[in-house]
Amino acid sequence: MNLNKALILGRLTADPQLRTTTGGQSVTSFSVATNRVWTDKSGTKQEQVEYHNVVVWGRQAEIATQFLTKGSIVLIEGRLQTRSWTDKQGQLRKTTEIISERMQLGPRPSGAPRPGGKAGPEVQQPPTEEIPTVNLEEPGTEEIKPEDLPF
Repeated sequence: MNLNKALILGRLTADPQLRTTTGGQSVTSFSVATNRVWTDKSGTKQEQVEYHNVVVWGRQAEIATQFLTKGSIVLIEGRLQTRSWTDKQGQLRKTTEIISERMQLGPRPSGAPRPGGKAGPEVQQPPTEEIPTVNLEEPGTEEIKPEDLPF
């Protein structure tokens, strides 16, 4: 059995740029930075940053370009793929990328521009429904049946 799965949560290092292949397929690529923080043996706090190249295809590429900007938090689930090419100097180059299969956008900072570049008010939350309470010391509530509960 084989498994090729990558799961990262981090911040974009630059705005994604949407491109279209000659076949009309949308594609965007961007870099995501992840960090790891730990304390070494001497008690000093250490931090290491990794940069991951991500490729997103189809409708997800359009969504990424529309909603993600530099510094946005994104969760990417995908597979690793290494591709190679020959550069202009004739050197063989290789890169490993995460091909996104699933993408989840992180929280948008308050006051951040909406799609189309307009800053707007925060989305109002629906009013919360009051949760009924059951007082067991009230007369007549000694025999509460599960079917009598409102939830």
